[in-house]
Amino acid sequence: MARERRPCDHDGSGPGGFHGNAAVKPDVDIVTFGCRLNAYESEVIRARASEDGLSNAIVFNTCAVTGEAVRQVRQAIRKARRERPDARLIVTGCAAQIDPLAFAGMAEVDLVLGNAEKSQAGAYSAAAPEGRVRVNDIMSVRETAGHLIDGLKDRARAYVEVQNGCDHRCTFCIIPFGRGNSRSAAAGEVVEQVRKLTAQGYLEVVLTGVDITSWGSDLPGQPTLGQLVARILKLVPELPRLRLSSIDAAEIDPDLMRCLAEDPRLMPYLHLSLQAGDDMILKRMKRRHLRADALMLIADVRAVRPDTAFGADFIAGFPTETEEMFENTLRLVDQGGLSFLHVFPFSPRPGTPAARMPQLQRPVIKDRAARLRAAGEAALVRHLERQVGRTVTGLVERDGVARAEDFTEIAFTGEAAVGAIVPMTITGHAGGKALGKVAVLEAAE
Repeated sequence: MARERRPCDHDGSGPGGFHGNAAVKPDVDIVTFGCRLNAYESEVIRARASEDGLSNAIVFNTCAVTGEAVRQVRQAIRKARRERPDARLIVTGCAAQIDPLAFAGMAEVDLVLGNAEKSQAGAYSAAAPEGRVRVNDIMSVRETAGHLIDGLKDRARAYVEVQNGCDHRCTFCIIPFGRGNSRSAAAGEVVEQVRKLTAQGYLEVVLTGVDITSWGSDLPGQPTLGQLVARILKLVPELPRLRLSSIDAAEIDPDLMRCLAEDPRLMPYLHLSLQAGDDMILKRMKRRHLRADALMLIADVRAVRPDTAFGADFIAGFPTETEEMFENTLRLVDQGGLSFLHVFPFSPRPGTPAARMPQLQRPVIKDRAARLRAAGEAALVRHLERQVGRTVTGLVERDGVARAEDFTEIAFTGEAAVGAIVPMTITGHAGGKALGKVAVLEAAE
């Protein structure tokens, strides 16, 4: 379970009087599972719940990416009922959207809301429509929630939802059935959000969504993510840092490549949704890239921005994966010069094509996930060793911890305020972090 990692209050307001700085009552808890987009949307829920006068309640914003994620949600609901027997328990998010009756069947649950319903006015009001389940067809939703709040903000950076949903149907993935089809926030609204957040003092903004490289495909003229990024960098020149969340390796458009090459304010870190390094498995996953495509993309980016670091998502133990196929994925970590890995043991999701394929034994899946994580740890060490002796700029996330432009986490000594961008000299590494100290730069004569 990933609770809301950086809870915060929001300033400003969106259309229709939706005030981001509304604070829920102290007896209302919002528990967030899963991705950063869920954390963003929990802030929408936070404001809605306050406007609707919700009290003595716990809202679970769920994830459905793996069976384990759903199990953790159910476990948390039961625990919450034991600890707060009189509270109103509300379940929403992807797991609730995909299987609402499963949660409605839990005696502990009072209300199930779909992904579209969770941000609607009055959803948490005592005057809301009757019924324990309010979940409509997510595929009929045509609007994104990107305009609802000014962006999820932690103490150091802000996140802006530019896109939601996904038009692709990877055989392992249940998320399109929880999020619906891809839909984009208008470019002007995104730029205005970024401008507001920068005016509030945020030095880094992260663009986030389910499949952000598909941004614009549903808008007039079908603009690209690269065009959106270029527009932000041009129209908000005071923004020091712009970062992208996870992107699809099949989709980096020429404008985005140009921004990487020409504007240092676009951070040199790309987290790729690779999933595997074997062509047959990629085809069975119904991914839109092959191994050579991924390696070419990495090479092309490094040709124009040599300091770019890469992370990647991988699934270990996909159905039909042989040892040789798995070895191809292991080799991709080294061949691509990857630095940061997110490894998921394959978990069959009911209703997906992959769940009907010949499954591997769980011990095999567990072993391969462990080996892939070990490869990731070794890759991170190599990355950190290359940083030693360099002076980098770090965005201070919390006391003593900063994040370099290439996403390297730095444990540092010296004085620096949270949210500031500070030069740091890297002196070593330990525990998956670079070790650094605040650099004292000589003043120009």
